[in-house]
Amino acid sequence: MGNDDGGILELDLMGSWQIRREGRVVHVAARQQRLIAALAVHGASLRNYLAGMLWPDYPDAKALESLRVAVHLMTRQVPGLLVKDGALLSLDNRVAVDLHRVRALLKDAAVANTGTTWTLLRDLRDLDFLPGWYEDWVLFEQSRLRHDLLRAFTLVSRQFAAGGDHEAAAEAAVAALEIEPLYESAVRVLVTSELAQGNLAAALLAYDKYQERLLEDMGVRPSEGLRQLINGIIRSPAPAA
Repeated sequence: MGNDDGGILELDLMGSWQIRREGRVVHVAARQQRLIAALAVHGASLRNYLAGMLWPDYPDAKALESLRVAVHLMTRQVPGLLVKDGALLSLDNRVAVDLHRVRALLKDAAVANTGTTWTLLRDLRDLDFLPGWYEDWVLFEQSRLRHDLLRAFTLVSRQFAAGGDHEAAAEAAVAALEIEPLYESAVRVLVTSELAQGNLAAALLAYDKYQERLLEDMGVRPSEGLRQLINGIIRSPAPAA
């Protein structure tokens, strides 16, 4: 069972690792940080699974002992955070985890108000999940979040474009391309949004950058549909003065 210490606990994993009780930072050693982060990512987990994931190079007995020590110290350092249920460990469900808020936002991006969603998503442009951590389970979550953010930024950019807000559509498309420069769906939105604003040079520059990067990295050309769009722009006569 978890211990109720009466204070609100907040865990940040986006940007940097930090835990606070009632707004005050609680200092936790690296071993306990890793365990807390793993439980935030994976939810309730078996002790054997956690030991193997967090100490993959240790013999089973040593890995379990390292976990036992981490659990003991974590219980002392941050009362109320950990729930122990036999072989299962989990974080108390009252702990506010920023990663969980981000996941909920990305899940709701398709149905939420576009402007509100974009305001929240914009704050995530420069944030990474546990930057500087290089364990396999962290790298997997980093990749997963980048993919979900890419899809969310692209979706929002399309929604803005459909609503006629081409400036916001272009900004959201650029955010998607900061994550994956070779994502053609975002390139298409960016090009069409720049054109809708009368920014012909910006549209062609976005396409050229994408085409050069695609040829350099993948050895292929843009899709036929995107090439036809650009060729149509180039062949269109200039408006009369």
